[in-house]
This record gives sequence, C-alpha cells and structure tokens, in this order.
Amino acid sequence: MSHSSEHPHGGRQAVHSGAPLGEGMAGMILVHGRGASATSILSLSQALKREDVSYVAPQAHQNTWYPHSFLAPLAANEPWLSSALRVLAELAGSIAAAGVPHERIFLLGFSQGACLASEFVARNPGRYGGLVALSGGLIGNGELAGAEPPFDKSFDYEGDLAGTPVFFGCSDVDPHIPLSRVESSADTFRSLGAQVTKRIYTGMGHTVIDDEIAFVRSLLADIGGNGAPRG
Repeated sequence: MSHSSEHPHGGRQAVHSGAPLGEGMAGMILVHGRGASATSILSLSQALKREDVSYVAPQAHQNTWYPHSFLAPLAANEPWLSSALRVLAELAGSIAAAGVPHERIFLLGFSQGACLASEFVARNPGRYGGLVALSGGLIGNGELAGAEPPFDKSFDYEGDLAGTPVFFGCSDVDPHIPLSRVESSADTFRSLGAQVTKRIYTGMGHTVIDDEIAFVRSLLADIGGNGAPRG
C-alpha cells in the first residue's frame, strides 16, 4: 500500500543484504532509530559476519517512526506508531511466506527502532529467533518506570514468547532511554516467557558497542549454518 495519512510509512521499499529472502538460514529485520535510515542500520549486518542470513531494513517516513518520545501517551504518536507496527508485521509475514520458520525470524532495533521492535514482539507473541533491543524499551505512557502519570496504557500483554531469546543492552546514563524503562521492559518480557539477557553498560553513550554485536553473533551461531555453533 502507498503512503497515506493513515499509513505514513506505507509504500516505502525496504532494503536488503545478505542471502536472498528465503534462501538463508534465518531472516532478520533491522529497525533504524530516529533521524537515521534503513541503509544505516543495515550496515550493522556487516559486523555480524553471517552471509547466510537474509537482512531486511524498512525505511520510516521522514526518518522517524513516531513523532514524540516513546514514553508519551500512545495517542500522541498515532497514526505513525500503528503504521510502523504494520510495516514490521508485513515484513515478518513476507519473511515467513518465503519459507523462513518463525523461530528463525529475528528483530533488531536501535533506539527508536529498538522501542518499536520491542513493542511489536510484545504485541505479537510467539517463538522468534530473537529480539535485540539496543538502547530501547517498551512504548507507552503507562505504569512501567520512566513515564509520568496520568497513565494511559497497561503493559499486560497476552501470549507466550516460548523461550524466545530477548536482549536488552543500554547505558546506565542514556540521555533518551531511562534505565528504569529498560529494566521494567526486561521484566515484562520475562513474564511473557522470553529468555531475557539484560546488559547495562556504565557510562556508555547512545550507541552500539562490540559486546552487543558479539551477543547477536552468538544468537545467530545457535541456528547453525556457516557460523560456528556454540557449546
């Protein structure tokens, strides 16, 4: 569907790298942050050193998935937020339709993209290959730490992530992402049955570091292929 006021992110072609869709060991959706681009987040795939994975990165309208803070009331970020979640749903559906098992579909996001990927997985539970939230947390002005009353959202998601590996990595002093929201988001994913790894880095900037990339590489190694298996 093309771009419209109701679906501002519609009609934009995602960019691809790695194995052709459906021919790889896995599929990974990479979600860029505010002010960035699909091409910029796709460059992370080079650091993962897995040519047998199909990488796909969607592009946000005006380089922004939603206009306000991820801690703002949900209505303030509509219809952008719903449109962005729809884009991820369509991409995940395309990867599955190409023959990639759901348990080999990964989502990785940075900053605003990490928030969006986290929210998508929480709202659409199941067994994924993994969720990697780099400097982000669940979206909404609700009774998870970091937001301010009056609250307009509960975080009582329904469903089972069935042991999906979920990684949260963030600085303890990130200027955009309250540490309390990262911690409460990790707790929420544990309650949904995810296998959660949370790493808080002292004094780190709003960035991605080698330790986080190494963890993602270990997740991909678990699926086999041309990466060395773990253990």
